[in-house]
This record gives sequence, C-alpha cells and structure tokens, in this order.
Amino acid sequence: MSFDLAQALWPLNAGSSSIRAGTSTEYEYGDETLTLIDVLSRVLLYNDDHHTFDEVITQVIKATGCSGDRAEGIALEVHTQGKAMVFEGELFACLRVSSVLEEIALHTQVLT
Repeated sequence: MSFDLAQALWPLNAGSSSIRAGTSTEYEYGDETLTLIDVLSRVLLYNDDHHTFDEVITQVIKATGCSGDRAEGIALEVHTQGKAMVFEGELFACLRVSSVLEEIALHTQVLT
C-alpha cells in the first residue's frame, strides 16, 4: 500500500488552489494565501532489519535519481551509522522523495 504524504498534506487539486512558477510556491484558500519561499529541508533515511541492500539502493535511485554508486554509499552509511541524509532541497521535493522511499516501508524523516 502506497501513501503520498505530500499529496495528503498539500493537495494540488484542492478547490481554488493555484501554483505559481518560480522559486516560491503559492496556494490560495479563500481569502488566505500561504507562500513558501525556498524552504530548504533534508530527508533522513533510517536503518531497519527488514530491507536488503539491493532494495534500499533501488529505492534511493528511484526517489532521488542519483547514481548507483551514490545510492550504494547511502545504503552503507545507513547500515553502519543508523541513518543517512538522502536528499536536500525544497520542502515539497523532500516530501516527494520521502514518499517514494516509504513506498516499500523504509523509515524516513523530513527535517526543515
């Protein structure tokens, strides 16, 4: 079962919401407007005893688009250190990365 946290928290097709291109994201709900400008965040991936290295590597590549060597390094860091930063960027991009990692029940945390 897959759950898209970003879609659940900020549905893009909700009512009168609109997205403006550029470095800021703007949502309009009735008379209120919320603007997020370059909210930098990080995605942490935590170790568990349920997934193989290959599963983690494949999912990190799928979520971030990084190289196999980079994904392998992340998987090794998660295994030895207990956690690793997988992605850093804008909040919504981090939520998307986290959501893809969680498709196979990997444990993640988005930090702002």
